[in-house]
Amino acid sequence: MNIYSVRLVNGTSLCSGRLEVRSTQSNQSTQSTQSNQSTQWGSSVCEEDFDQQDAEVVCRELGCGAPSVLQGALYGEVEAPMWTKEFQCGGHESALLDCRSSGSERNTCSPGKAVGLTCSEPVRLVGGASRCAGTLEVKHQGDWRPVAGSVWTLKAAAVVCRDLDCGSAVSTERRYESSRRKVWWIDSDCVQSASPLRECVTSPSASSSSLDLTCSDLLLQPNISMDGVSEAQQQGAEVFV
Repeated sequence: MNIYSVRLVNGTSLCSGRLEVRSTQSNQSTQSTQSNQSTQWGSSVCEEDFDQQDAEVVCRELGCGAPSVLQGALYGEVEAPMWTKEFQCGGHESALLDCRSSGSERNTCSPGKAVGLTCSEPVRLVGGASRCAGTLEVKHQGDWRPVAGSVWTLKAAAVVCRDLDCGSAVSTERRYESSRRKVWWIDSDCVQSASPLRECVTSPSASSSSLDLTCSDLLLQPNISMDGVSEAQQQGAEVFV
């Protein structure tokens, strides 16, 4: 089980929420002096002491994709201890507490300025006509691998399309190759239960099959112009028929 120095709370998954840092005794407020598990969490970070490189490190530490939103109070404001020093990450560190921090300390933070962060889910479709179609790959334990598993329904595939901001699911297809390769095994029933996809990975294995998905944003969207000429758009390109 991974032990994180950070977490995102009040979001929709482990990859989004208000940033909290697991504090040591010296970093906690004087009102929070116990060393049990519950009081180690709770130090929020002021937006002024946090930048894009810091966000990249947090997302990496949590096993999520790249940061997509960084905004103060996006996931609620709390009366909680503040982390008192500015993080100075280079962006390559594996954990936030591995980063250097400033020597000066901050005693206050303006209301609405606690860091809220959204990281992308570590999911992608590769080898298709666009980012919204192709072989499903998931990043787990630091490795991108294709997905294999039980038969996937459109309901399960819809979770992936939603995470990728690709509309709804159109089709799923199991693809076979001549050789076996390392894959992540994922049960579609877990995905349908609204659990984050990467939390549904049960075990690594070797398989000759993988899963191809197509989401609706790939499809041609017909539009009728004023002069009666039909147009279709696909991923920003225009096709006249």
